[in-house]
Amino acid sequence: MRKVLLWLLAIIITLGSAVYQRMTGPTYPFRGKTVFLGQEIKYKLPRSAEATGNCQVVVNLPANLSGQVQGFLQFKRHKSDTPWNILAMKQEDNRLVGFLPKQPPAGKLEYLVHLVSGSQEISLTGEKPVIIRFKGRVAPGILIAHVIVMFLAMLLAVRSGLAALNKKEDPTRLTKWTAVLFFIGGFILGAIVQKMAFGVFWSGFPLGTDLTDTKTLVAMLAWIAALASGRRTQPKRGWVLAASIITLLIYLIPHSLFGSELKW
Repeated sequence: MRKVLLWLLAIIITLGSAVYQRMTGPTYPFRGKTVFLGQEIKYKLPRSAEATGNCQVVVNLPANLSGQVQGFLQFKRHKSDTPWNILAMKQEDNRLVGFLPKQPPAGKLEYLVHLVSGSQEISLTGEKPVIIRFKGRVAPGILIAHVIVMFLAMLLAVRSGLAALNKKEDPTRLTKWTAVLFFIGGFILGAIVQKMAFGVFWSGFPLGTDLTDTKTLVAMLAWIAALASGRRTQPKRGWVLAASIITLLIYLIPHSLFGSELKW
């Protein structure tokens, strides 16, 4: 019964960290709301797009503002001295629709969405532009496998830590499987995803600043150290617990933070 409860606790912690990573990462759509002409306007602006085509940006308007508001996209390449470009958005029923031009994989644009009605104008996000990164298309099978294996690695990492706290349970098997899954998910499947999306197999330390790759490396080293602490016996509980805590802290860092970025 205790083991069942520990597995349930591990699943809850893993799901919570996965949702947190997804919702706080820089590729998650930027959501917000503003007031224009006395009406509340909610928006969801993309921060990630495939490099196979232009990226659609949509703003839904209240029905009574239809036909009264014009929309404009103001954009330029991120971290560059290139001038700002402005494109008009089209009115489609109660929506304003515009397209950001596609960029090479890892290329970034920063953009603002302006609403105009007569002499009144507003930027949805104020003076702070939204940053969007383009990526190559990743085969769905590879991506799904990567996500599943990394989720299982995180689940076993948490469960290993709980086993280390339970003196009646041997964490050896869980620790070994955690290390194996991190290697497969991060260094095999993860490298393939990185190559398909951004053109390189690895862009973390020491080759680059991609924090996702670097986080994977740190987690892998932590679990190797945990295994090495018990080469002829079971891994030492303190090392397993430390590896579990390190992994959990790593997963609290938003996914894709300081990710691959094309230098203009």
